[in-house]
Amino acid sequence: MTALPATVNDRSVWDVWLSAYHMPVVTVADEVGTFKALSGRSLTSEELAAELGLNARALTIHLIVLAGLGFVERREGHWRATAEARRWLHPEAEAYFGGLLEGPRRSNPLHAQLLETLQTGDKATGHGSAAEEWERGEMSDELAERVTALMEAHSRAPARAVAMQPRFADVRSFMDVGGGSGIFSIELARAWPHLQTTVMDIAAVCRQAAKYAAAAGMTDRVATASVNMFTEEWPRQHDAHFFSNIFHDWSDKTCRLLAEKSFGSLPSGGTILLHEMLIDDDLCGPLTTASFSILMLLGTRGRQYTFGELRDFLEGAGFIDVQSEVTGGGYYSLVSARKP
Repeated sequence: MTALPATVNDRSVWDVWLSAYHMPVVTVADEVGTFKALSGRSLTSEELAAELGLNARALTIHLIVLAGLGFVERREGHWRATAEARRWLHPEAEAYFGGLLEGPRRSNPLHAQLLETLQTGDKATGHGSAAEEWERGEMSDELAERVTALMEAHSRAPARAVAMQPRFADVRSFMDVGGGSGIFSIELARAWPHLQTTVMDIAAVCRQAAKYAAAAGMTDRVATASVNMFTEEWPRQHDAHFFSNIFHDWSDKTCRLLAEKSFGSLPSGGTILLHEMLIDDDLCGPLTTASFSILMLLGTRGRQYTFGELRDFLEGAGFIDVQSEVTGGGYYSLVSARKP
């Protein structure tokens, strides 16, 4: 039997990969007392965090996963434990699963890391991430090679899905901000012969992107621009800026900064495109997207955002006509807006 080509639906692999965070989120909730605190009453994230002595931002990210698992629910901004949680996970319940949770609590290193995030609201100690290198604008070639290989692996299907979007028929010059391996630029150049693309990233990552473009035979269609997106001026010759899995790495404040820098360097009529997995507006899922947010909590300053939150960043920078559309068979959506 031969291997099969990629499609745009990669949900099965994402589901398995991110399921690793389900059990430690439950064991941490058990340890800090989430299920007991939310049994018989409803609390906001801030109220629950104050009662348990935890960080509200981190706790909300945990609660969204628990909602996706069916153990908490949210109504009118207040969380409460579901009947399943009260039956099996309340420490005073007749059928409490506490003894079963003890093994994963001791053996899974993610338990301690996730507990740390709840207590500090910051990244977990020892959890690998290249966020600091990106912010500093410096990264070793060895780390850049590892990071771009990771991005290439999990972006193959989403890049093909994005390239199928008809909106690119009217785009002439496309800049992939923080573009990593350049997989989105490569797939878009393949799909749209008129389109010139540029990967904007720090120097070490741009060197890797150039290698991927050469391997794909796209050197003449995929350029690179070595720019620190936080501190340096952006190129101004592009009519579309694309961000895939960029906003989810950063705080609300930094997301607003990126939106403002994009607005300032786009021409009138230019387009900004945010490619992200979106959290539901009610903060109760989807489970895989919520689990991706846990990964962001562990290693970055960000999280997965709702459409409303991204719209607020973009409109705050001056963009108009903010829209969202699902790109294909995976979990990603493309949030777009226009500079008037």
